[in-house]
Amino acid sequence: MDDRLSAALISRGLPYRAAELLADIGNVTVALPVLAVVLVYAASRDRRDGVPDWWRRPAVAALTMAVVPLLVLPLKETIARTGPAVMGPGTGYYPSGHASTAGVAYGACLLLVLPYVRSAYRRRELTIGCVVLNAGVGLGLVERGYHWPLDVVGAWCLSVVLLYVMSRVWAGRAPRD
Repeated sequence: MDDRLSAALISRGLPYRAAELLADIGNVTVALPVLAVVLVYAASRDRRDGVPDWWRRPAVAALTMAVVPLLVLPLKETIARTGPAVMGPGTGYYPSGHASTAGVAYGACLLLVLPYVRSAYRRRELTIGCVVLNAGVGLGLVERGYHWPLDVVGAWCLSVVLLYVMSRVWAGRAPRD
């Protein structure tokens, strides 16, 4: 199924450079600096606004991002899934590290910024933008042949779980509340 879905997506034919750019947006060299800027912004904004635990949300977001490789790398090793033929022999493609990184980094950015946005329209647009950005990363990864579609979907599922837990910790509640 992955092979057929991958072939169907690739047949749509994103230009090479566009697919490469989208895939690169999930790279740690892009996603982490973006997250770092938003972490500093959120911390300084909350501190300026007199929020008692002004450091809490940025710290939890940073720790959540740090957990990504601690979960993804053992999963890749344990599952040992082969990648698309373009990548040659080898294993360690599930879940996608780039998609996980993008999902958590840009999702955390969104969750950090949303409290400062009063307009429901702007909140919705930022949320849609985050989803489209992450979908673009996944499409670029599949289009370039770096990952199977299921690798990307698995990474997104992991990202959603991590972002949920992160948001619950922010609120001071256990994830099972």
